[in-house]
Amino acid sequence: MNYTQNHKISQITPSTIIIGIDVAKDKHVARAQDDRGIEFGKRLIFENRLHGFQTMLDWMERLRKQNRKDHVIFGVEPTGHFWLSLAYFLTAKGYDF
Repeated sequence: MNYTQNHKISQITPSTIIIGIDVAKDKHVARAQDDRGIEFGKRLIFENRLHGFQTMLDWMERLRKQNRKDHVIFGVEPTGHFWLSLAYFLTAKGYDF
């Protein structure tokens, strides 16, 4: 492992909720889990548009509060260029991406 990989791993703690997103052209699929891989809630399918991104943030916020997590990390499978809008949106909102 190199420094970058160690640094990434060290960001995930028991107080972290990890949002994994499978990116596609029109709709993305998100799942939430903790540092041990225990899944929270059901998957969320959301549109690759501004209102879809906000729907995903509202979903994430509900799960974060329900599970008493205070840190969020988004992990994305970057398909083509379809992930860029989501990346810009989350970065502008101050989230780790």
